[in-house]
Amino acid sequence: MGSIIRAGAPLSGVAGATNDISDTLQNWLATVGNAALKCIVFLIIFFVGWLIARAVDSAVSRLLAKVGFDRLAERTGLRRWTGRYAPSALVGRIVRYIILLITLQLAFGVFGPNAISDLIDAIIAWIPRLIVACVILVVAVAIAGAVFDIIRNALSQFSYGKGLGRAAQIAIIVLGAVAALNQIGVATTVTMPVLITILATIGGILVVGVGGGLIQPMRERWERMLTKGEAEMTKVSTHLKSEPSTGGSASGGDVTMPIPPTT
Repeated sequence: MGSIIRAGAPLSGVAGATNDISDTLQNWLATVGNAALKCIVFLIIFFVGWLIARAVDSAVSRLLAKVGFDRLAERTGLRRWTGRYAPSALVGRIVRYIILLITLQLAFGVFGPNAISDLIDAIIAWIPRLIVACVILVVAVAIAGAVFDIIRNALSQFSYGKGLGRAAQIAIIVLGAVAALNQIGVATTVTMPVLITILATIGGILVVGVGGGLIQPMRERWERMLTKGEAEMTKVSTHLKSEPSTGGSASGGDVTMPIPPTT
């Protein structure tokens, strides 16, 4: 009897090890099967989202082309910034990428919390700010182009008209770019160092140059600038004085009727 008990002990140990191996294999198969199922669901979600993104891209591009968005981009000067894409096609492509990002967010959500999902969530939360910044920049470019045309046409008779219009255009675009950068949260890290550098450079030039060896050349330059300014002011004054007389004769003033000869 004692020999039977001693012989059964090794058999029970082998049975326990077999059960442990079986449980481990089952857990591993379940893990692999779960991961494979998640990968299949991920691929299905991404494929469906990719199809939807392509369809929306085509629809947005066609709609914007029909409503005249490309012509508006040509008038505002935005076309030169779109490269090989038409403005309507570029907007459609941007919409496609946004939908693909949302699709990736949903697809990676199948695997539970992970670093990629967190990164995509942060990008998607930042996209509305980027859209607002783009709208601000487009509006600023359009306004700058209109201001340039107005100033250039109004001062077309003067030599400095085009230069003044270009300076106003650049100033408006710079202000729009600063507002756009502020909208996406990089204005303080980009514009402030540049602004400080420009101001420091100008201050150094004024202190060292104007206050030192450039006094005589600057004096000559100021004299030429003031002389030219006086000549331009005289030209403007003459032009303004000639406007009423010209306008009065054109609009119809006192008309002298001829007296018929007496017979």
